[in-house]
Amino acid sequence: MIELIIFIILILDAIAANLIAWFGSHWWTQLLGSLSRYFPMAKGWAAWYLILVLWIGYLTLVDKKVVFY
Repeated sequence: MIELIIFIILILDAIAANLIAWFGSHWWTQLLGSLSRYFPMAKGWAAWYLILVLWIGYLTLVDKKVVFY
């Protein structure tokens, strides 16, 4: 059960990071100001993060047959 909760938190974080990277880069720059040079929102890293979360979720939840209800 704890694996499911951790997976849901990670998948929500990965989806939010991708939405910001692909559609909210101007907002990100305004929010952080000069710090956005040091913490850029990169589309490639956000997509890779989502892929890794999905893969780890598959390995931990589907292979162990955790029920999603």
